[in-house]
Amino acid sequence: MSIATGTGDAGDSGLIGGARVPKDNSRLEAYGSLDELNAAIGVAVSHGLPTPVEEQLEQVSHWLFDLGSDLASPRAGLEPGQPLRVGEEHHVRLTEWIHATEETLPPLRNFILPGGSPGAAALHLARTICRRAERRLVSFLHDTGEGSHGVVFLNRLSDLLFLQARVTNIAASCEDVVWRAAKLDSDR
Repeated sequence: MSIATGTGDAGDSGLIGGARVPKDNSRLEAYGSLDELNAAIGVAVSHGLPTPVEEQLEQVSHWLFDLGSDLASPRAGLEPGQPLRVGEEHHVRLTEWIHATEETLPPLRNFILPGGSPGAAALHLARTICRRAERRLVSFLHDTGEGSHGVVFLNRLSDLLFLQARVTNIAASCEDVVWRAAKLDSDR
């Protein structure tokens, strides 16, 4: 079967189970944002990140795919025998990784801007996409009551991505980009 089926040409998309919804439906916005986040993580990994960061992101990528496919199934998490595959144990694991990573980093004394090494910049981009995916999932949660564990998961993941960007800059012997209040050229 070809990937070009034409079934979405009218602006709708099929869910697992056969139901069709408009492509701007909050469910599709949520799992589409997860797909975009997963792609951004793939781009970040392609820059050659430190091994522990790559290993964590490989696992995260699978979890994001699980969460996205669960969101594509209208009753996942709502009926017996159809639990969401991303739950409390996943955000607990992310929290453990956050604490372990924080212990390896110097204390944060300034706001950090996206940038530094290419890998760190890509992780910062993934972090911002993660925040958008979180907002989309919150909208979906308001519409349906589904996805609360996913919101917690994405909130933790964005924190982890920030820390991983710092770790990546250190590994690349590159300093984080420190925010300074902007001044006009004539004020310098």
